[in-house]
Amino acid sequence: MKDELRSLSLAILLSFIAIYSVNYFFGIDKKSAVQRQISEIEQAAEQFKHPAAEKISPAAIKTTEDAVAEDLRIKFENNSVAGSIRLKGARFDDLYLTKYNVSLEENSPKVELLKPAQTANQYFADLGWLSLDKNLALPTANTIWKTQDTVLTPDKPVVLNWENGQGLMFIRKISMDKDYLFTVDDTVINNTKEEIELFPYALISRNIKDMVQTRSVVHEGMNGVINNTLHELKYKDLDSDDSESFETSGGWLGFSDRYWFSALILGNQDKAKVTFKNNGDYNYQADFLGSRVILPAGGETSYSYRLFSGAKEVKLLDKYTKENHIPKFDLAVDFGWYYFLTKPFFYILDFLYGFLGNMGWAILLFAALLRLCMFPIANKSYTSMAKMKALQPKINDIRSKYGDNQMLIQQATMELYKREKINPASGCLPLLIQIPVFFSLYKVLNIAIEIRHAPFIGWIKDLSAPDPLTLSQILHIYVPGFIDIGLWPIFMGFTMWMQQKLNPAPVNKDQARMFALMPVFFTFMLGHFASGLVIYWTLSNILSIIQQKAIMHKNGVE
Repeated sequence: MKDELRSLSLAILLSFIAIYSVNYFFGIDKKSAVQRQISEIEQAAEQFKHPAAEKISPAAIKTTEDAVAEDLRIKFENNSVAGSIRLKGARFDDLYLTKYNVSLEENSPKVELLKPAQTANQYFADLGWLSLDKNLALPTANTIWKTQDTVLTPDKPVVLNWENGQGLMFIRKISMDKDYLFTVDDTVINNTKEEIELFPYALISRNIKDMVQTRSVVHEGMNGVINNTLHELKYKDLDSDDSESFETSGGWLGFSDRYWFSALILGNQDKAKVTFKNNGDYNYQADFLGSRVILPAGGETSYSYRLFSGAKEVKLLDKYTKENHIPKFDLAVDFGWYYFLTKPFFYILDFLYGFLGNMGWAILLFAALLRLCMFPIANKSYTSMAKMKALQPKINDIRSKYGDNQMLIQQATMELYKREKINPASGCLPLLIQIPVFFSLYKVLNIAIEIRHAPFIGWIKDLSAPDPLTLSQILHIYVPGFIDIGLWPIFMGFTMWMQQKLNPAPVNKDQARMFALMPVFFTFMLGHFASGLVIYWTLSNILSIIQQKAIMHKNGVE
């Protein structure tokens, strides 16, 4: 036995030595190559500062129309966007979303996403090449690119070119799909007799001075999937001239609003340095610096960039992940902690919407289906509550017997429940299950662009917004904002009060007072939530009342 143990120990020791030796002697080259690649990127990052948004004075601010008219441009248009690319710098700085209006008002303008420099809330994307050789001329934001093309469409890419006067030719092919994705294929031809080193880079720059941020429940700021992990930075997280950097392979980065976002998508699996930065004066920047590219004498090299700028359409983002291999692109949508519920809920609602043709009816049918799924649990819970309701006369006798001694009342009531084999906590189970359901649906109604401006019946024109028919409009008097709620929240509060009347009264007086105030509290709290969520909660309450009344009748309880 000792010999066997000695042999086993020796075998394990030799195995560890063999593994260590292989890693030491044969793994060193790979590790060193990665380290060299990272070191080169860091060295390049220290040698230059990425181009950033121009600092402007209030007097210099122009309208988008004036700024666009000042430069030569290539117009583009497809099914989803329209705008132009500035030939000076080959900059993406003029983009409208043709399927979406700013508001429901008649003649409301289209949503403007990218905006030129020198305008309020400038928002643009630049990309190109950088070098450690300060004497090497490279295309910049002021470079005038040449082209024979005037219009970019999904069926017709455009080609730009520029020579640096030192033997380098830069050729840029820009194409677009039918939605929100632009692809930029850069080719650099080296006509010199020397090897040249270049670093690809791309950035999105944005000024947020006049941007209104009102919904803390939805992430608005910088974000990206870096090393297959979602990173989110609110604007307030970065002080002036502060930055946060990551080393990554692949992924994407950019700026996110409630319904729209713009992102740079890394073109390959080479190491890249990603940086989120506050440049001061409300200017923020998201950029990446790629690995060194060797351009041999008389040779050429290519690099592909991709830019997304558009709406957060979940199905389209999933399509891009599958077909364009963009990792976790759906996380541009802020699904929240309950991702495993929120995203399926979105797809169910979207399916029901496609079936019914109205998002309001889809929400109501969704509420009914959820109640159906929860029927077995709710049935047991309501049966238990009906039995507790039947014991109310005995509980009243206990209260009369012990007066104000809450401890003895509580003990006697628990003993009564125990004798009758009733679990008082079972009544809370449906409510506990509904909590993640509620928050998930709340998220969907706040983030899904498919619900934005979606009408219901009557006065509800936007299910993602609070009920507009408020008390102040009905009564034609001033009502303080917090209590100025709509009709649907009031109806929801009434159904909650009705449902509460069917439940057994709490033993503790303080609990009874608290439960009595809950319908009032929820009425005013939900009064400022999306009307679609209030409509869902109202129908859910009505279905619960019907189910609970039926069970009480079955058990002979009135």
